[in-house]
Amino acid sequence: MVVTTRAPAYQILREQLRADIAAGHYPDGTRLPTESELVARHGLSRQTVRRAFQDLVAEGVVFRVPGRGSYAGGQGRRYLRQLGSIEDLMSLSQDTTMEVLEGLRRRVDIEAASRLRLDGDVVYTVVFRRLHAGIAFGHTVVHLPPAVAETVSGSPHLATGATSTHTVIGLLEPCSPVPIAEAAQSITVSAATDAAAAAVGCPPGHPMLRVDRLYTDSDGRAMELAVSQFLPEQYTYRVTLRRSG
Repeated sequence: MVVTTRAPAYQILREQLRADIAAGHYPDGTRLPTESELVARHGLSRQTVRRAFQDLVAEGVVFRVPGRGSYAGGQGRRYLRQLGSIEDLMSLSQDTTMEVLEGLRRRVDIEAASRLRLDGDVVYTVVFRRLHAGIAFGHTVVHLPPAVAETVSGSPHLATGATSTHTVIGLLEPCSPVPIAEAAQSITVSAATDAAAAAVGCPPGHPMLRVDRLYTDSDGRAMELAVSQFLPEQYTYRVTLRRSG
């Protein structure tokens, strides 16, 4: 007598969802049924459904947007950035495109000047969006101290309408006598500004991932303040943490 062992319920559901996604029943970026809907549809426990989703998320077949649900696919649509060093930040240009919306210009911005630890209120600002595979996923406003901005003021990559595979910090460092040593950043959730919404194609007020990053050189001088809003449906941010010592 042959005894067959039935696979656990979460594995059966996982494989069914995977097959449905692969067959195109849930195209890339489409919202999947909720946990409650799958519980009612299949007569499963919430824990079983959650385990199936966890496996698919871990494999990259499904991605979650907090407060909005789970979505199919995303490997060709969403941008995944894994960060562990300054070099990783600078290499953002390897697989994304910077499209300048407002070229480098002089302006008075008290808050930005304060965060850059400047004596005056004048900063130089460039605004751009970043794209991956032709899809815009982020809007960034970069503020530079006047002395730093002078070193790249003639760069065609920072002119309105320019499109390139560069980062602002990557353009700055070759012009600096001392290397970039640190990037202090804060990450929070914020509502999409009108400018960010227009840049990435979402409604104003849409939940966004906000990343504020302040670069300093090895002498401790502020080099760049970048304030970015990323569309969570199209961007994954991953940081590698290592034990000190």
